[in-house]
Amino acid sequence: MNPVAERRPGRVLHTGQGVVDLVMRIPAIPEPGGDVFARAHELLAGGGVNVMVAAARDGAAVAHTGSHGTGPFGDLVRAALTAEGVELLSPPDPDRDTGFSIALVDDSTERTFISTSGAEAHSTLAQLDAADARDGDVVCVSGYSLAHTANREALLTWLPTIPAACTVVVDPSPVVGDADLEAVRALLDRCDIWSSNEREARLLLPRLDASLDVAVIEDPSALAALLTATTGRTVVLRAGARGAFLATPGRDVVDVPAPLVRAVDTNGAGDAHTGVLCARLAAGEDLHPAVRRAGVAAALAVTRRGPATAPSAAETEAMLAELTAGG
Repeated sequence: MNPVAERRPGRVLHTGQGVVDLVMRIPAIPEPGGDVFARAHELLAGGGVNVMVAAARDGAAVAHTGSHGTGPFGDLVRAALTAEGVELLSPPDPDRDTGFSIALVDDSTERTFISTSGAEAHSTLAQLDAADARDGDVVCVSGYSLAHTANREALLTWLPTIPAACTVVVDPSPVVGDADLEAVRALLDRCDIWSSNEREARLLLPRLDASLDVAVIEDPSALAALLTATTGRTVVLRAGARGAFLATPGRDVVDVPAPLVRAVDTNGAGDAHTGVLCARLAAGEDLHPAVRRAGVAAALAVTRRGPATAPSAAETEAMLAELTAGG
């Protein structure tokens, strides 16, 4: 299936997990047994919420297919999603609250996560079926779904049943290094676009082919080419300030540069990129301009503190216009 062939406006169906982020800003990660005081902290909806918010702010109709809990954390997730117009397809889980993640953001702007699980780890096939996926929809899948037994089984049962004209975008997340390999392969079977950062690509490739030595590959363009050759899938390799590299089977890798900005917090940058990419594909945009717009949105996101810092469509369009005018 050609992932960019459809031109019918569709929805973004997010099948992943909405959680709560406790964001703590620290000078550096302490050594084992050490201690450090946070300069600031925030309690915010995060995880898949950031992707859904980014897609909604870019103008997409977004629906969340997953579970959300009964309790203060579930309330926080629902409030964040409803404020952005995201449709919740399931009622709250009456027996569990939503889980949370501690996000440590250090002076290098890098982030480290420690996570728990809650209601979001108990999604069902019936919830996914309720999305009524149809032609033109973009299904956004998080690798974190593979970390939860119920979510993994429901997702891998459901994906083969959705229409062929649905575009499946997979953001594998860091858990791709530990997730069940057969589950990863099953996800690849229905994936149209694999949107990964460099670290995730380096974790995955040796698992798919033990003969590969990714340590000798420094160029992200070459890494993107190897990932698409190994998986047979269209790859969007996110490379931070260098932008992204678009690799399609049988074609040369396309460099999609990011605008130069001053980063103050990279937390949520990948989520902003994925969300806007899904939004543009749902709107019927070709893949290359969709990746370029996603890169601009991610660049704007890192200039702001916090995980859910994706820009509005107007802000992204304004920067795109400036870049076009500047040549």
